Amino acid sequence: MKTLSIIILSYNIKKLLVDCLASLPKHKDWEVMVVDNASTDGSADLATINNKINLGFAAGNNKAIKQSTSDYVLLLNPDTIVYPKTIETVLTYMQSHPDVGAATCRVELPDGSLDYSCHRGFPNPWNSLLHFLNISSSYSTKNIPSTIHEIDALTGAFALVRRTAGNQVDWLDEDYFWNGEDIDFCYKLKEAGWKIMYLPDVKITHFKGSSAKATKDTRLKWALNSTQVMELFYKKHLASKYPFFVNWLVYLGINIVNIKRKLSA
Repeated sequence: MKTLSIIILSYNIKKLLVDCLASLPKHKDWEVMVVDNASTDGSADLATINNKINLGFAAGNNKAIKQSTSDYVLLLNPDTIVYPKTIETVLTYMQSHPDVGAATCRVELPDGSLDYSCHRGFPNPWNSLLHFLNISSSYSTKNIPSTIHEIDALTGAFALVRRTAGNQVDWLDEDYFWNGEDIDFCYKLKEAGWKIMYLPDVKITHFKGSSAKATKDTRLKWALNSTQVMELFYKKHLASKYPFFVNWLVYLGINIVNIKRKLSA
């Protein structure tokens, strides 16, 4: 039985996938599983699992997770570069903290700034309002502690998950085709009593959106999908906790964001 399964879901991103694979450390008790979601650029040649159709992020990863048997699973995007000791450090931390269900590292964009997705609060109405008004909220990357600490949600670009925790919440919700599944997953882990931790001393670089924003058409699909998943998450987890008028305002805000993104895509 392996200690760690590194699962990389790829779609039309061959060059970055090659670089990502080259950056991974080699360990005899680790396995790397590349899942290809029906790419047309030759990426499938590098895959362990080839899907005949694009299953989306959640279903594509779940397929590989079910075929792996390791104690820990690392969900890793193909448009990332992993630096030395990053995976080892996060894995060692989780092995010594049995109450942690998932953990991540510092995820940087190519310019060295922090990818906000690796350090997020759950999008409740208040946080969403502050974010919409461009006021500091739990989405902000300002004033983040430089020590290891607990967070609400990490990013699926680098998510190291304890298998027992993932099994308990049935892994990624396949109602999400693309975007939002990582926040949903973290929410389920928290509800089940697991901690999610952020380790800032090690990092990866994330060439974010490399496949999703390749063309004007995919940029538009990404923009529309990102607002659809906001509404899906809210309906699944939060709507029942708030009165009608709060929900109405939330849905109104989502529609406004949707319109703005259509115009700017």
